[in-house]
Amino acid sequence: MGAGELYGRKPEADTIAELLAGARAGTSSSLVLRGEPGIGKTALLDHAAAAAGDMRLVRGTGVEFEAELPFSGLQLLLRPALGSLAALPGPQREALEAVFGLGPAAGSEPMLVGLAVLSLLAEHADETGLLCLVDDAQWLDRASRDTLLFAARRLHAEGVVMIFAARDGEGSFPAPGLPELRLSGLAPEAAAALLDRHPLAPAVRYRVLAEAGGNPLALLELPVALASEGGSAFSPGALPLTSRLQLAFHGQVSRMPEACQSLLLVAAADETGELAVILRAAAALGAAVEDLSPAERAGLVLRGDADGTTIRFRHPLIRAAVYQRAPLGQRLAVHRALAAALGSPEHADRRAWHLAAAATGADEEAAAALESTAARARERSGHVAAAAAYERAARLSVEPAARAHREALAAEAALEAGDLERARAFGGRAARRLEEAPAVKARIAQVRALADFWQGSYPAAHRLLLDGAELIRDTDPGQAAVLLIQAVHTSWYLGERQLAATLDRLIALPLDDADPLAPVGPYLVHLDRGRCERPPPLGDILAAVRRRGRAPDQALMILCGAALALGQDADAYELATALAAEHRARGGAGRLPTVLFFMVEGEVFTGRHLDALATTTEALGLARDTGQQQWVSQFSSVLAYLDAAKGEEAACRRNAEQGLAGATAGAVSPGAPWAHWSLGLLDLGLGRAEAALARFERLTREPMRHHICATRSTPDLVESAVRVGAPERAAEPLARFERWAGSVRQPWADALVLRCRGLLAADDQAEAFYTAALELHDQDGRALEYARTALLYGEWLRRARRKAEARGSLNDALEVFDRLGMRPWAERTRGELTATGAQDQGARPAEGVAAGLTPQELQIARLAAQGLSNRDIAAQLFLSHRTVGYHLYKAYPKLGVASRGELKDFADQLGL
Repeated sequence: MGAGELYGRKPEADTIAELLAGARAGTSSSLVLRGEPGIGKTALLDHAAAAAGDMRLVRGTGVEFEAELPFSGLQLLLRPALGSLAALPGPQREALEAVFGLGPAAGSEPMLVGLAVLSLLAEHADETGLLCLVDDAQWLDRASRDTLLFAARRLHAEGVVMIFAARDGEGSFPAPGLPELRLSGLAPEAAAALLDRHPLAPAVRYRVLAEAGGNPLALLELPVALASEGGSAFSPGALPLTSRLQLAFHGQVSRMPEACQSLLLVAAADETGELAVILRAAAALGAAVEDLSPAERAGLVLRGDADGTTIRFRHPLIRAAVYQRAPLGQRLAVHRALAAALGSPEHADRRAWHLAAAATGADEEAAAALESTAARARERSGHVAAAAAYERAARLSVEPAARAHREALAAEAALEAGDLERARAFGGRAARRLEEAPAVKARIAQVRALADFWQGSYPAAHRLLLDGAELIRDTDPGQAAVLLIQAVHTSWYLGERQLAATLDRLIALPLDDADPLAPVGPYLVHLDRGRCERPPPLGDILAAVRRRGRAPDQALMILCGAALALGQDADAYELATALAAEHRARGGAGRLPTVLFFMVEGEVFTGRHLDALATTTEALGLARDTGQQQWVSQFSSVLAYLDAAKGEEAACRRNAEQGLAGATAGAVSPGAPWAHWSLGLLDLGLGRAEAALARFERLTREPMRHHICATRSTPDLVESAVRVGAPERAAEPLARFERWAGSVRQPWADALVLRCRGLLAADDQAEAFYTAALELHDQDGRALEYARTALLYGEWLRRARRKAEARGSLNDALEVFDRLGMRPWAERTRGELTATGAQDQGARPAEGVAAGLTPQELQIARLAAQGLSNRDIAAQLFLSHRTVGYHLYKAYPKLGVASRGELKDFADQLGL
């Protein structure tokens, strides 16, 4: 349905008007319109464009085409906004320049392009606002789709409206998290009003209304088809409406002169509508520009831009009708002509795909061209496009070895794109063809293992990694070490026995001492609980790695997690913070959740709950925006822990439920350990010790008993067991915890052991354990653990009728619980203080004035206090600079400051 008066779409038009009004006031929004072909999606986009007034406008359309050309949709959409490119930060500008072919391919992180698009939209919006319209979004190339959706999800205060229109039933445009509006057929009155713009005989009018089902395009086109075919173009209901419309359009096309039909077929086979290319190809088929005139007069094609350099079909169904109903021989000839017309280097990717479309069997020229196209796509982070090109190149390969090689490359690219099913399928096919190539088979095993791991199939992933490492153990021990280090990660989810066996394999590798991974195995082996010697400091291991070169990021991540498991919290936090800074600088939004998880564990373990909430909120948003369900599970469970600490039961259970989702046969969900700890802490805090103990005891069993949460929750288990009068249920877990503390040799761990012994000791011995624990606790660096011990000691003193002494410990504990907003624990402490005769002073404010900030406001205010500009902060947090400004504007009055300078001056006093 074209531009002009809208019939029967007032609710939809009102929704769009609200979005535009919000943009004029500085608020951003997005919307996905969905519906069948011809239902009026394009008409609503036209209406939005007309209603935008003085707002800036960018508009693009997805094109159905066999090729997957990375960022082609983005280039067509954002061409009018390129004048704002210079205002972007350097890395973002360079990433977009590479995407648009304006600079060298930098191999940048995929989400850096998404951040650059977000920044570009914010810049181009200027003061008037910006409307971004994308029609036929189901046909966008994957790189463009992912980039635009990432930007849409992170819009906030830029004055930008993004509206996508996507067709049902063809292609795919999944957009979780974005609001959607589904269009149905027009009401009978509106359908009749639209149809009655043209006089029709009553019988024809009745038939069209019945057949169209309120579809506006059918109401406009079916009368034309019926009239031209004498009322018998097709039997009522014989075909789906879309097919009937295609038949109607084909009838119009078939009445065009033969040369015009040839030219239309060239235009339908070309994905860009570039008139110069179309005419060059058409000339080889005997058609010229004047042959286009009949189609223009019939309204089948329209001018695509103001300068007349492109053409487009009036509706995508016309294009489909032209191409799909052309004989195969004609389609092959057209693709050959287009390949010949695209001979210049800048058209190499399009030429490769047309060569492939023209091939009727194995064709090494086309296969080689597609392999080159795939390599270029990979350099630009167009991994879906690379996988598609490698796969097609494999199918066109003449030699079996070349085919297997290209299938292996397709598997790697599909994995990088997150297309796990195709990665597994390509890898399986390549492996079957490569019986005598162990190195390539090991590489494929790694790809298939990672695909399995990310889908939660931990046992299958683990077996593939072990088998792949065994293939190259003696010929390439360095790469075997990479696989086995990844296998340490998979074994972590399977149980202690699998972990110990994997560590044995890793340590037995004949690895050259000069390899950067050589120091990693001897450190990781301390994860085996059968060892009792103290692990070396993580800092020493990192220094040894750096002296030998650069270790893969995956190995550094594993070291981070291992350090936390070995009690080296400060070292792990330092490494995670450094890795996070590197990923932020590179725009690695997709990789950031992994290191933020290690950061947040360090923040929780040291009682920095406000920091943990800010880190978790950012990471959970990034994990959702980049489709990483493993980290959605993990961070939901960490949120549940923070909720549990505050006694917020409904929120805790809701987040824990998300963390427990996704368990598979033979393996727990990624967030299960944190979820069980959270629910246990919730019950313990609310006085439900028996329920708490049951939760903590689940962590002591396989496959979770060696997890960090199982270890760190042991003092909570001991307290629960004592409270239900069953101290014997704590004996084995505490013995295990004591062995762990003895091996890691950290004062804070020794303090927790002493607290547990105090809980279990007879009255004449308990005090010595409690006082020794309090002396070892770091009251500043790990205040919460100090407070938990102080509370238990204060309760013991009160029961011993030493009320005055009890008040000191209880007040120390209460100050921490109040500051952290831990309501159940603060109430328990106040109850004890009241029992000592102290007067209740009421709750004190949590975490200072900064506690009133949202997690995102806190992050932004902290970075601003460090002197970073709005643009610097935006680049770090994957936001637009306008959104940063909006949050600062909201934060200032909450903090009682009026400027950035005051924020910096009072950062310490404000709790930043």
